Amino acid sequence: MPVPSIGDLVMKKILLSTVIALSVCAPAYAASGNSSTATGSATALVVAPIVLTHTSTASLNFGSFTTGTGGSVVVTSAGAGSVTGDVGLVPGSTNAADAFTVTGDNSRNFSIATTSGTITNGASSMGFTTTPSAAAGTTTSSGTAAFTVGGTLTVGTGLATGTYTGSYSATVAYD
Repeated sequence: MPVPSIGDLVMKKILLSTVIALSVCAPAYAASGNSSTATGSATALVVAPIVLTHTSTASLNFGSFTTGTGGSVVVTSAGAGSVTGDVGLVPGSTNAADAFTVTGDNSRNFSIATTSGTITNGASSMGFTTTPSAAAGTTTSSGTAAFTVGGTLTVGTGLATGTYTGSYSATVAYD
């Protein structure tokens, strides 16, 4: 067997160094079955905003009454009026519930909340609480709904005669 020359040995070292260098620099590839990729999905549903509108011809009307020594006037959400204590409804007095309409997304559930309020006439005032016809509702397939609001007015003694006015808030929100 022939003895290798110095040139052959140098070539073998260069070749060996090149193989080692390339194996160190080569990227590592995952073996088949070590990873998997799938595509996910995303969705969104934009709904019509909910809008509450006061019926312009409606008002929570406690009617006309005398105060006596005080009591309360109750108007149901259906508009029926009654009194408690020493308060008397004047014959021909009209009581009425307030009314609102809701527009929004079709067949969507919503909650109803109303606040209390105060009606005033100069320095005289009376507080009242409100009662919506329902605590919640659902819009129709065309996206509408309606509800009414009754209330209880607390009547004190020594109130000034005249017309008392005030307001309260009603809020609807999608469930």
